[in-house]
Amino acid sequence: MGRLLCSLPIQLKMKKIIALMVVIFVALSTKAQDNSTRCDQTCGHRKSGQVPYPFGFSGGCKIRLNCGDDGEIRIGKYRVQNLTEDTIRIHVPADCNRTMDEIDQFLGPNYALTWQNGLLLQNCTSPPTHDCVIPTTMIEAQFGLLGCSNIRCYSPTDGDKNLTFMSPAGWRAMNCGRLFTSIAVDRRESLRDDSTVSLQVQAAELGWWLDGACECSNHADCRKVTTPNSGSGFRCQCQEGFEGDGFARGHGCRKRKVHDCSASKYVSGKCGGRMRVGVLIGGIIAGALLMAALSGICYFIRQRSSSLRNRLCAKRLSSVAAGNTGVPFYPYKEIERATNSFAAKQRLGTGAYGTVYAGKLHNDELVAIKKIRHRDTDGNEQVMNEIKLLSSVSHPNLVRLLGCCIENGEQILVYEYMPNGTLSQHLQRERGTGLPWTIRLTIATETAHAIAYLHSARNPPIYHRDIKSSNILLDYNYNSKVADFGLSRLGMTDDSHISTAPQGTPGYVDPQYHQNFHLSDKSDVYSFGVVLVEIITALKVVDFSRPHSEVNLAALAIDRIGKGHVDEILDPFVEPHRDAWTLSSVNKVAELAFRCLAFHRDMRPSMMEVADELEQVRLSGWAPMDENICVASSVASSCSSPYNGSEKSFGGMSIKKGGVGSRRLIVPQRVADCMTPLEEMKDSSPVSVRTLG
Repeated sequence: MGRLLCSLPIQLKMKKIIALMVVIFVALSTKAQDNSTRCDQTCGHRKSGQVPYPFGFSGGCKIRLNCGDDGEIRIGKYRVQNLTEDTIRIHVPADCNRTMDEIDQFLGPNYALTWQNGLLLQNCTSPPTHDCVIPTTMIEAQFGLLGCSNIRCYSPTDGDKNLTFMSPAGWRAMNCGRLFTSIAVDRRESLRDDSTVSLQVQAAELGWWLDGACECSNHADCRKVTTPNSGSGFRCQCQEGFEGDGFARGHGCRKRKVHDCSASKYVSGKCGGRMRVGVLIGGIIAGALLMAALSGICYFIRQRSSSLRNRLCAKRLSSVAAGNTGVPFYPYKEIERATNSFAAKQRLGTGAYGTVYAGKLHNDELVAIKKIRHRDTDGNEQVMNEIKLLSSVSHPNLVRLLGCCIENGEQILVYEYMPNGTLSQHLQRERGTGLPWTIRLTIATETAHAIAYLHSARNPPIYHRDIKSSNILLDYNYNSKVADFGLSRLGMTDDSHISTAPQGTPGYVDPQYHQNFHLSDKSDVYSFGVVLVEIITALKVVDFSRPHSEVNLAALAIDRIGKGHVDEILDPFVEPHRDAWTLSSVNKVAELAFRCLAFHRDMRPSMMEVADELEQVRLSGWAPMDENICVASSVASSCSSPYNGSEKSFGGMSIKKGGVGSRRLIVPQRVADCMTPLEEMKDSSPVSVRTLG
């Protein structure tokens, strides 16, 4: 009995030990089972290492990825660049020594290469059965410096587009030894609307799926997938307005937050709640009030600054004019009365910077009144520039500034009146029936003298910069007057002066000016060369009705004069063949114009040389053999004498057409030489023509 009592505690202890061992075994078994079913979705400690369902890094994950020691997510040894709701994008660096066996890492139980890839392979014994979607030139340009050779490209044919995944049979048929790299090609139909293709080099796109029947959460759509081995799989995608992985075993789908609403969804009422309309209306009203306030402030500031600028400009103009006693002021009322309140019937023309009216002042003097158009500060500079320059020069062939008016915010200049308009109007037959050659030659000579005066007689010289036929005015006797000094500038004595200010009129501008912006007297020479061509041809400087190569008159003249075909562009009104002097003088003026239009400014003559040459041509004329004096006319300035012939009246001057008699071309050296007897010039006369009755 005593022994039995002693053995009871020992049995109880054994039972407790056995029970404890059973509990420990069950706990260990449960933990092992949990480890085999649990999915770890975090790689490292960074938030960027979190992946969505069904991806993970443990055995319980549907699609297992690798987590590197550096926290990078990988498939095999290849880094994952991006995970989407249907693809995995991995980085495949270019490598000449990668074997084809490594392509098996792109083929897992739940992922495979999609048809959106182009594989670059090496050491292939068989060519591809079709052209690659990636051009060979692009491959060579991208990888040509890596030293790899014999690279072939494999990509699915257009017939494979109905499939989701790339068939291994295609690349295996090429029997290649190396996998160089891959290029992901985004050719989805959504991108075909704008005919674009997206390429990502050294990357491969893998499509993924889950096996079995659909197990999607609420508010998610199930997408069926045909696997590479023709099996059945699926993917889940959250519906519009929801976000998440979409799987019932994952986090499912949840409604998007308000701050994720786009503007269109907010307006359409898909998100935003009841405050949506009120917020929109309030925002529109507040924006309209703010815009109105800003507009009012800007208008007030602009008006104030404009008024201040006009007052300052008027003050500057007054000081400029007051500093020159030769420029009187006219009251605005007198200007208004002279132009009949700027009546349209008294308008003479409109220029770049204002409108010109005819007017009559209190002393019954006819004047031309230019009303400057309201512009920015450039317009004010034009007025001041013209007052300063015109008040400092004096030449019979420069238009005279008679006064100015600076009142009521207006800037008005008063000039002497030119009753015969502009040279351009006569050449284009807008006034009269045409100018005789002697008148044209006189106008050219006088204009050249005026420009030469600006270049040579002034210090510093003045460059007009807008020489053109519409700026050459004609008085009662058809004497020329150069006008419009708004763009003129004082020249510098060295070649370092550069001006980038706008200058000139198309067709007249020195072509070299636009290359180096060097301002010089030769720019005016080029423009005057164009005017000479106008005088010879009476053609428009720019005319788009002419053939394309002849739109620019300067280019047309250079071509014809250079080929010796002046007659092809000569104005028929000139009648060059009516006498030898006309033909000779036309050719001389054409040759001078040709030199003025030289592209390189160093090849052009100076305006002084141009004026002298024109003067020589003008003074050379026809005279009877029995006369020993010449009578000069202020208009024709040609030698003539009383002899039998018809007489034509032009501008108050009588011009006689040649009658029967013997005449000789006389080229005097100076105007005074016109009094030299013919016998002294007989041997030096270059041309002798006898006209038979």
